[in-house]
Parts: sequence; structure tokens; C-alpha cells
Amino acid sequence: MGNLQSFFESGKGQISVIAVIVVFFLLALIPPKNQKTPGRGADVKALTISALMVAAAIVLGQFKLFSMPQGGSVTPLSNLPIVLCAYYLGTRRGVTAGMCVGLLNLIFGPYVIHPLQMLVDYPLAFGALGLGGLMRNKKNGIVKGYIVGLIGRYAMAVLSGIVFFGSYAPKGFNAVTWSVWYNFTYLAAEGVITVIIVSIPTVKKTLEKLRYQIDPEFALLTF
Repeated sequence: MGNLQSFFESGKGQISVIAVIVVFFLLALIPPKNQKTPGRGADVKALTISALMVAAAIVLGQFKLFSMPQGGSVTPLSNLPIVLCAYYLGTRRGVTAGMCVGLLNLIFGPYVIHPLQMLVDYPLAFGALGLGGLMRNKKNGIVKGYIVGLIGRYAMAVLSGIVFFGSYAPKGFNAVTWSVWYNFTYLAAEGVITVIIVSIPTVKKTLEKLRYQIDPEFALLTF
């Protein structure tokens, strides 16, 4: 699949990826079904917030505490912006923003050996972070949402490891146990760091206030 790798590294491939990203961003303009009075202003605000969260995720993803030998790295807070996007704007928009992050990573540093591996490791893995929006109306929703989103990304990483990278498992491991353990090490480390930071009262209160400003109908939860 060297040709596929070369395609995403080429100008034509990067233009194709950007075109897909534009389409995904336009999806953010589609209002939720339960939105009573859809308006252009609200939809543009959703698009702007989504773009800012995507940009934040990409920037934070460049700060690596350490990198794993077979891919993956600990990048504190890099997954949080997409979870926040889902928390502020809803699961669908969070998943869409996450998929944009995955596609952008295809431009900055792709490693592609199979079309399905590309889908799982990039748009689906990062899109899964948007599942954190399922917790947006729960008590302590940001932390719970972050954990749900991270579990979604972890599931995609494990699946990819089993199906496409099982041959890299060292002696004493099979494809399943190696993928489960390998991906747990860096994602769990990143998750613990992020949860600790988000749980700081000042940080937590600030993030909740942003939700209130974005969605005035949202009543702040009592903790």
C-alpha cells in the first residue's frame, strides 16, 4: 500500500483531504433536529467554535511528552477540544469536528498501509472523541464525556492494532493482548493527566461558564 501512503503525502492527496474537511465543516452549519428556532447566527457560531476546537486539537497534538515506538504518543489535553466541542454543541458536531482532526493528521503525518486502516486510525478514531457529547447533560459532564470519548478512540486504536499491526506483537503477546496493552499505555497516561487538569475547580468552572455563554438555555449544573 505504498501508493496509498504516497498519495496522502502528495499535493493531490492533501487537496483531496482538505476538500473532504470543508464538507465536514459545512455539516456543522446544519442545525440539530431539536433546535426550535434555527438561525444563521447560531449556525455560524457553531461553525466558528468547531473550527477553533479543531485548531486547538491540532496545536496541542504537537506537544508530545513522549512517543511510542510503534506509533501513538502522550499529548496532554490534545483530545479535550473535541470533547468540549461535543459538550458545547452536541454529539453530531463533536464527531464531525473529531473527524476533521483525523483528516488533518493525514496531511501532517500520515501512516497508511490500507484504506480501512486509514479510516479507523484517522477519521473514525478522532471522530469517536465526539461521543463524549452523550454526557453533555450529565453531572460532571465534561469529565465523564472526556472518558467516554477517550474510550471510543481507544477502541478504534485497539481494533486497528489487532487487524493491521498484530504482526508487531512481541514474544509473549498475541495480536489482541498486545494491542490492548500497547494502546492503553499512552492513552491512559494522557487521560489521567487531562482528567486531573480538568478537575481543578477553577478550570472546571471556567469550562462550564463557556457552555453557558454558548448555549444560554443551558443551566449550570450543581457540583
